[in-house]
Amino acid sequence: MHEAVLLDAVRTPLGRRNRGLRNVHPVDMLSHVLRTLLERHALDPAKVDDVIIGCVSQVGEQAVNIARNAWLSAGLPESVPATTIDRQCGSSLQAIHFAAQGVMAGVYDLVIAGGVESMSRVPMGASFQNGPGTPLTQGIAQRYDLEQGWFNQARGAELIARQWTLTRAELDQASYESHRRAAAAQRAGFFQAEIVPLPGPGGLALDEGIRPDTTPEQLAALLPAFPGLELITAGNSSQISDGASATLIATPEMAQALGIRPRARFVAGVVVGADPVTMLTGPIPATRKVLQRAGLHASAIDLFEVNEAFAPVALAWQREIGASWDNINVNGGAIALGHPLGASGARIMATLLHELERREGRYGLIAICEGGGMANATVIERFN
Repeated sequence: MHEAVLLDAVRTPLGRRNRGLRNVHPVDMLSHVLRTLLERHALDPAKVDDVIIGCVSQVGEQAVNIARNAWLSAGLPESVPATTIDRQCGSSLQAIHFAAQGVMAGVYDLVIAGGVESMSRVPMGASFQNGPGTPLTQGIAQRYDLEQGWFNQARGAELIARQWTLTRAELDQASYESHRRAAAAQRAGFFQAEIVPLPGPGGLALDEGIRPDTTPEQLAALLPAFPGLELITAGNSSQISDGASATLIATPEMAQALGIRPRARFVAGVVVGADPVTMLTGPIPATRKVLQRAGLHASAIDLFEVNEAFAPVALAWQREIGASWDNINVNGGAIALGHPLGASGARIMATLLHELERREGRYGLIAICEGGGMANATVIERFN
């Protein structure tokens, strides 16, 4: 089996809903990231074997294979194929898995994997609203006692908080810490190497979601954001955001031929299923499985990235895995930075890779929960 190495990982700044990136078409947003990734390495785009892009709401401007549309819109060679996949919030991490697996299997030598989501222009839930019918069948409704419609992530987060006896104060403190860490990282310039600014009118250079002045008291004053729930607020939920991300993955031999230094290798990657009602507990078994697959203990991991879909997700994960908070989401997470669904997995990979290099760490682990009760987890090893 071949080895898969990570050559680069970049992303746009993350824009708040209806703010900095609202006027940027998602095809153009992804096109810019793809083109810039290639230009960073003076790479002949015809050498790319495939482009695999995650996107959740594949309707409207994001319909009909946005991966291919973005590649062509960027003026890149028609000979290079592209495909768009949906693993919900983990779509671009799954894209990275597929790319790395293709390299390991000997099918690919050089692949781009990433994601895109404009939640301003293609709102969350648009897939339900466009076209007749519903994905809710009698079999699903009866199996999970869904009397009020489709699975609800906010309700799942509330159930997790109650199952792990997490208090509102704990949720708000974790959310405050996400903003505090992200603000500190932004001030220190830690995100600069991974961010591809979007120039011109409607462009953006910095993440918009970080609130450096937020306090636990302000978060505690927020009312629940969802009917019938008590613990989940806008403050302890991930932000609705716009963004795109991309990684460059290759065989070591291709990297050498291109004159590009590999920055990390893929150690292990897994995907698991979990209860679709609580929905967001998947990172716990995914982490256990990927550590077993990698032959590592949690104590060997220098940095963890656990996607903050809601504060209870990361808090319950930490209680079960036992990792130190000093090593988890050290530059903040989706509560502060934002969660542009299809782009988040590769965004997290970019953040993890650059922070591992800054700290000269060895192993990094990503775990991300997904709609429908699933999760992906990945372990990478940084090259010295």
